[in-house]
Amino acid sequence: MFKGLAAQRLVAVFGAGWALLSFPLLALWDHDLTLLGVPLLPLMLFVAWALLIAVVACVTERDGG
Repeated sequence: MFKGLAAQRLVAVFGAGWALLSFPLLALWDHDLTLLGVPLLPLMLFVAWALLIAVVACVTERDGG
């Protein structure tokens, strides 16, 4: 399993994801605005989720996990 710096990075990504997808921050994006016809809240959720997956993939691939 992960040890040292990789484990710390994964815990940090988990905390950032939890904060990013928590209600107070989600409420910032809940408006009647659209970007290229897509409502802002679902777009933000998709982008945040994709970024979290990409960061976890980078951390695990770099440290050989």
